Amino acid sequence: MPAWSPRSSPSLPLSEEQLRGLLKRYDSNGDGRLSKNELKTAFRSLGLRFSSWRAGRALRHADANGDGFISDEEMNELVRYATTRWGFYIS
Repeated sequence: MPAWSPRSSPSLPLSEEQLRGLLKRYDSNGDGRLSKNELKTAFRSLGLRFSSWRAGRALRHADANGDGFISDEEMNELVRYATTRWGFYIS
């Protein structure tokens, strides 16, 4: 069972800093950016259903420069969007 889960379980909320750290772990090629596929993998492992759709929505929302990646500068907006929309909690 994962140490975190979507909003459905009664538990402690994951802080934005904790979520940022978790998402950065999914930068599989180490380029300092998150692609849609890396976001999809991250969301799936965080327990979200429809991870591909959610990754696309998050990317469209947070990718300010339109390059198809979430950079460090855009990470704050991604984290804010993900916690507001879906919420992540430590169980």
